[in-house]
Amino acid sequence: MEEPTLPASLLFGTATAAYQIEGGVHEGGRGPSIWDTYCRTPGRVARGETGDVACDHYHRYGEDVALLADLGVDLYRFSVAWPRVQPTGKGRPNPEGLAFYDRLVDTVLGAGIEPVLTLYHWDLPQGLEDEGGWRVRDTAYRFAEYSRIVADRLGDRVNRWITLNEPFCSAFVGHAVGRHAPGTREGTPALAAAHHLLLAHGMATGELRAAAAGEVGITLNPDHFLPATDSEADRAAVDRARTLHNRVWFDPLFAGAYPDNEDEVWEGMADGSYRADGDLRIIGQPLDFLGVNFYRPIMLRDAPHAEADPAARTAVDIRTEQVPIEGVRHTTMGWPVVPATFADLLIDLDRRYPNLPPIFITENGSAEDDRPDETGRVRDTNRVEYLRDHLDALATAIDAGVDVRGYFVWSLLDNFEWAFGYDRRFGLVRVDYELLERHPKDSYHWYRDFLTSHRARRVQEFAAQREE
Repeated sequence: MEEPTLPASLLFGTATAAYQIEGGVHEGGRGPSIWDTYCRTPGRVARGETGDVACDHYHRYGEDVALLADLGVDLYRFSVAWPRVQPTGKGRPNPEGLAFYDRLVDTVLGAGIEPVLTLYHWDLPQGLEDEGGWRVRDTAYRFAEYSRIVADRLGDRVNRWITLNEPFCSAFVGHAVGRHAPGTREGTPALAAAHHLLLAHGMATGELRAAAAGEVGITLNPDHFLPATDSEADRAAVDRARTLHNRVWFDPLFAGAYPDNEDEVWEGMADGSYRADGDLRIIGQPLDFLGVNFYRPIMLRDAPHAEADPAARTAVDIRTEQVPIEGVRHTTMGWPVVPATFADLLIDLDRRYPNLPPIFITENGSAEDDRPDETGRVRDTNRVEYLRDHLDALATAIDAGVDVRGYFVWSLLDNFEWAFGYDRRFGLVRVDYELLERHPKDSYHWYRDFLTSHRARRVQEFAAQREE
């Protein structure tokens, strides 16, 4: 099959997250996070698994960076664990925690790879959750302080910064669905959490600018929705879901406003009690780039409220119901594989928000049933096809005028997949969780070959430009 052809200037990388790979949760002065607490709550995580060891990246980061170097990536996206830097979420920084990220950044740079740093990938210090967490405004101020600490320490070597990863999941999967930490099912407090996450992003952006830390962006996971039928009711359900999943974030960030249909969507939950004058100005500061994570589309239909009592409804009860997309392959996450919708989403966002900054695809990948054969080889053909087809879709979006500058595969390593524990594997590299050995899969070798060809074309085009 012909390989995707993308602009020679497009940068490529892989991505990870601290809690999913680091381990070492009781080492180096790290404090507990909400995910440590969540994992220890019976029934929350499959088989009672935790991120206590994960991939042991805290001790094996050198080995993992060597895998990145062999892969030939331009970029490596990772996250800093807030409780490793500030064990309680505030106060003096932990020297051992900062020293770890010093070593990691220097090792990545030494391998000829550019680090892309995410400040928050869901591991809120438990001490701040005990004081209200993202439901309260003070947490945004604490995040700004933490961001400045990291920028002051690493800003001389890290040029690209992501404030938040997928605040939708932090606010709504964590505070309304209850399937992520802190595991609650709330209404207005979940919407307050969403707002305070945006405010934290804006405040952190200000601190990063003041520290002259480089380019600043945020990573969102907008969804592409398909109505189950062409009925007016199902199309209205899609509009409501688009507000919950996308507009809550995109409108304040890139249109300077809150969604104009929030009263209809939340029927009084979005009471604005958590907002203050000037918040939109802080939230909507210009960004250097937007990170977009994409995995699958969602099909929806209109549905009655899950709870008859308005007081019992959560922020995700917006009269919609997800329905299966038939006739397509599904990953082991149960997610439908429809690559064309990746291009559809990017083109739609580009048209809806004319002020979008350049885009980096900060996560894209698939969980597959990766089983080594008798030789230990993982022939993950489905993952190779998934990546190839989504890169083809990315090329379609770029050809349509969407300004995309980079692409990251999720993920470098198999890792702790949140509430699913360790039986969902997204990695280009298989991790033996008993021996903690790394074994590159066929997808790793395919991506390496693809990057070798891409880099050669980049060199050729650069040489041709110099001759002109």
